[in-house]
Amino acid sequence: MAQKPTIPKGTRDFSPIQMAKRNYIFNTIKDVFLLYGYQQIETPAMENLSTLMGKYGDEGDKLLFKVLNSGDYLKKVPGELLSSRDHVHMIPCISEKGLRYDLTVPFARYVVMHRDELQFPFKRFQIQPVWRADRPQKGRYREFYQCDADVVGSDSLINEIELLAMIDEVFKRFGVNIVIKVNNRKVLSGIADVIGAPDKLVDITVAIDKIDKIGIDNVNEELKEKGLSQEAVDQLEPLLNLKGSNAQKLDTLEQLLAVSETGKKGVEELRFVLGHVEQLGLKATVELDVSLARGLNYYTGTILEVKACDVEMGSITGGGRYDNLTGVFGMPGTSGVGISFGADRIYDVLNTLDLYPSDTISSTKVLFVNFGQKEAAASLHYVMQLRARGISAELFPDNAKMKKQLSYANGKHVPYVAMVGETEMASGTITLKNMETGEQSNLSLDQVVDMVK
Repeated sequence: MAQKPTIPKGTRDFSPIQMAKRNYIFNTIKDVFLLYGYQQIETPAMENLSTLMGKYGDEGDKLLFKVLNSGDYLKKVPGELLSSRDHVHMIPCISEKGLRYDLTVPFARYVVMHRDELQFPFKRFQIQPVWRADRPQKGRYREFYQCDADVVGSDSLINEIELLAMIDEVFKRFGVNIVIKVNNRKVLSGIADVIGAPDKLVDITVAIDKIDKIGIDNVNEELKEKGLSQEAVDQLEPLLNLKGSNAQKLDTLEQLLAVSETGKKGVEELRFVLGHVEQLGLKATVELDVSLARGLNYYTGTILEVKACDVEMGSITGGGRYDNLTGVFGMPGTSGVGISFGADRIYDVLNTLDLYPSDTISSTKVLFVNFGQKEAAASLHYVMQLRARGISAELFPDNAKMKKQLSYANGKHVPYVAMVGETEMASGTITLKNMETGEQSNLSLDQVVDMVK
């Protein structure tokens, strides 16, 4: 007996209805990207491991899917590594490539390789899948799509303001209420200075990035395990729980970080961004959250995350400023800032809130019933004319029972069924049935076009 087929954990098949919903998400985001002047690129699913390793911190490196070398992939492995099962040092011998972890690092590689062809500042967007060897759970998959927009070659904080406005526009179109949480890595660096642990910035950001998942007490324990003193942990906690308006939080931070030049610079940048965003009158709530860390090592300035207000879900969009990501590829001093929409989590949010437009899952607008050879030939003529006018139409291919053909229309959520029998052929008309109301009308082709459109 053949074994029942399965797919890897953390991956999914998508039905036609699901793909229609996903395409609605992709197309909505793409339309906003284009509205703001971004251009589309694509990069390979596989990158050299030398491109990917070391860009996401130790935690990220562990989540990279490595691709075995072709052929005898063990031939370059020294015998002592094989016998000791030292997989960490064995990886460079057996794997030269990996699946991309995100779209930002491949984008940095792209910029360096194509720098002579690009117009700076370069505004690009990219909608492609990424892979992470993570533990699958609700809202977290091993294969998922990201929808990224980045600007490189500009230090201006206007880029951050535009990205926040773009996020607001996307979720306004989706009808999702969101809160955009904003922080600055320079503020976190200033906090590390003030509590006497400047060398522990990475450990601090990686730990506090987990506050929502494991709680402040467990974060404090992790920080102590990383070498922070109890005094430093005690100083850090109240900074992560600042209360009040954005302006009040900034005033408090300005006082607390007065001895840190880096920290003061971060506060200054936040004042600029948050002040201008407030003047734009966005629909979304924009909130300064000092506990927001985003544990990716390449961020250097503004960082942001988006949460849905009406659904229990993790971050559905994130991003930030990176001042020298291209430097690791031999192109130092190129600043960039970008965001990434988590399409799969947005899909779950829209499903939970049932926010898809009513016509999203309908691909065919008109289905012509097949009454026989002559009628089918006449119907096919109408089908081609409707398609020429931009209306998706199809003819049921078989002369099957009416019940079966109407069932097919219902299964595909076709809003209109057209019937061309002997009477309609004689009068040059079409009988059109509204599948929602059940109403039928005898119409000319032009009238059918007007009704369907």
